[in-house]
Amino acid sequence: MPKRGKNYKKSVEGIDTSAIFPFAEAVEALLRSKYAKFDESFDVAVRLGVDPRHADQNVRSSLMLPHGTGKTERVLVFAKGEKVQEALDAGADFAGNDDLVEKIQGGWLEFDKTIATPDMMGTVGKIGRLLGPRGLMPNAKLGTVTFDVGRVVGEIKSGKIDFKVDKAGVVHAMVGKVSFGPEKLQANILAFIDRLIQLKPSSSKGVYLKSISLTTTMGPGLKVDPNEVRVLIKGA
Repeated sequence: MPKRGKNYKKSVEGIDTSAIFPFAEAVEALLRSKYAKFDESFDVAVRLGVDPRHADQNVRSSLMLPHGTGKTERVLVFAKGEKVQEALDAGADFAGNDDLVEKIQGGWLEFDKTIATPDMMGTVGKIGRLLGPRGLMPNAKLGTVTFDVGRVVGEIKSGKIDFKVDKAGVVHAMVGKVSFGPEKLQANILAFIDRLIQLKPSSSKGVYLKSISLTTTMGPGLKVDPNEVRVLIKGA
């Protein structure tokens, strides 16, 4: 078992971390238990009834959260000609082509998201081994390989998230900051889980939403009832 500090122990007093909580109560409990001096992230982990070894069950997509994430993403765009200026005008932190590829080959990785125009993918492929393992490779399925760079830059800056199921069948996502308060966090969480439900593979049998856990950066993980969450989404 990991060692816990006194602040953590004090924050979870009276909270049964082994219980399954009503959705709203779990969010409130986590917000009450915060103790860090910084604005903690609020995260969701959903265990799905899928087998990621099968390509058709490899759940992966993106989503514009209703209230964003509260995090400022550093966006890099690989483009040519007027698309470079379009990206910069839309708020991209970096935009260019061969110059950026050379810089990345030299070890520079000071960015969080990448976008590429289709005519740049041949060049970007040269650094795929550097970007891919870090989840930074532009991907057509996520909408980050496009000529509409201005729109996509704006979406990412406004709180668009990418997510995919891991080898254990779990999807993780940051859905905001504790400073958002309960209403905005609940809206973001429900929007995220609703998107997962929409993405259920037809080949997935049995229970799809196996478990849902909520946590903050420094706080405990609290489980909520997937069936209640389904009902809340249907009633929204």
